Amino acid sequence: MEKQSISAIKQLLKEGSITDEALAKLRLDKRKGIQTLLKSYDAKLKKQADLLRKFRSMSYYENENRKRGCKYIAGMDEAGRGPLAGPVVAAAVILPEDFVLPGLNDSKQLTPTVRDQFYEIITAKAVSYGIGIVENKEIDRQNIYQATKIAMHQAVDQLQVQPDHILIDAVHLDGLPCTSEAFPKGDQKSVSIAAASILAKVTRDRIMSQIHKEYPVYSFASNMGYGTKEHIAAIKAYGISPYHRLSFAPVGSAAKASNHKN
Repeated sequence: MEKQSISAIKQLLKEGSITDEALAKLRLDKRKGIQTLLKSYDAKLKKQADLLRKFRSMSYYENENRKRGCKYIAGMDEAGRGPLAGPVVAAAVILPEDFVLPGLNDSKQLTPTVRDQFYEIITAKAVSYGIGIVENKEIDRQNIYQATKIAMHQAVDQLQVQPDHILIDAVHLDGLPCTSEAFPKGDQKSVSIAAASILAKVTRDRIMSQIHKEYPVYSFASNMGYGTKEHIAAIKAYGISPYHRLSFAPVGSAAKASNHKN
């Protein structure tokens, strides 16, 4: 092992293909480059262990419901209640009991790249998942809270496997096909809700990126419809798009101002 170059050892550590015996010998290697590599390697292992512990702690609600006989436990969350434009999207997902994804967390805590990676893993491995989408005009007719509930019911209705219990981020729902519980910050406390938050967020972001191609002046691909300074300025300069929510104050005010000009 001592004869191997630092670059070769770096590759072995990166691949995780080094034996415990070889690693023990490396720790006796006095080369500064080797000790630097080991420090980085140990930090990586600690981070992975911390993420796994976090994942295990976020499985509490799922484990407790399995203890009481529930087999299929769905997590549910939404994305897009606050923006001035675009739909509200809800997702429901049933994860298999042996599902493990260290780093899974509230979608807002993850980078877009990680969200996309996790989206692919979750949709590939889920027992079942459903996506509910309620457009801006329906939001204006119903109000955002009721529209969110409609999207959540749509998501549950799309599940191909009926859940035994549903964990929901904050929103209390009636008329579900099974028992449920809602609690605040669910996307940080339950792996199933966190998975649903990622499906909802990624789905909605992709929708807004498509809308951006139609109306690039509002920068929907970057602000996702939220009321950023630039977005508000674009509404004042160009008026509103067919995707804006008239029931939201800044949009309604801009629409009225535009009507007065005409």
